[in-house]
Amino acid sequence: MSKHVITTDKGKAVGPYSLGVASGDYIHFSGQIPLDSGTGKLVGEDISGQTEQVFVNIKNLLEAAGAQMSDIVKTTVFLTDMADFAPMNEVYKTHVAEPYPARSTIAVAALPLGAKVEIEMIVYKPS
Repeated sequence: MSKHVITTDKGKAVGPYSLGVASGDYIHFSGQIPLDSGTGKLVGEDISGQTEQVFVNIKNLLEAAGAQMSDIVKTTVFLTDMADFAPMNEVYKTHVAEPYPARSTIAVAALPLGAKVEIEMIVYKPS
């Protein structure tokens, strides 16, 4: 099975990793934090604003891969504070539709660049 890297001019990795890797009918995307692709700076002071920016970044990656939100089969949400779960979830549910992707939400001590939220995803996109 071959694999290829997903890239976009609307974002780049902040370390030695790929934004996404397609292998077979699946695309595994690295976690997205609320970075503005133009400035490289965090967007949003609160969890709602940061989660909105994460979904902007996710949609840019999906577009680059020729996929859409409905192709997401699994997400993992990382939060630095579980008290942010409800407001993150309010934003999250405006971007996904039934049948919802499977999801895990994990509390972590810290995220890159001081972000409050990071979301990674797995997409199913048959060739």
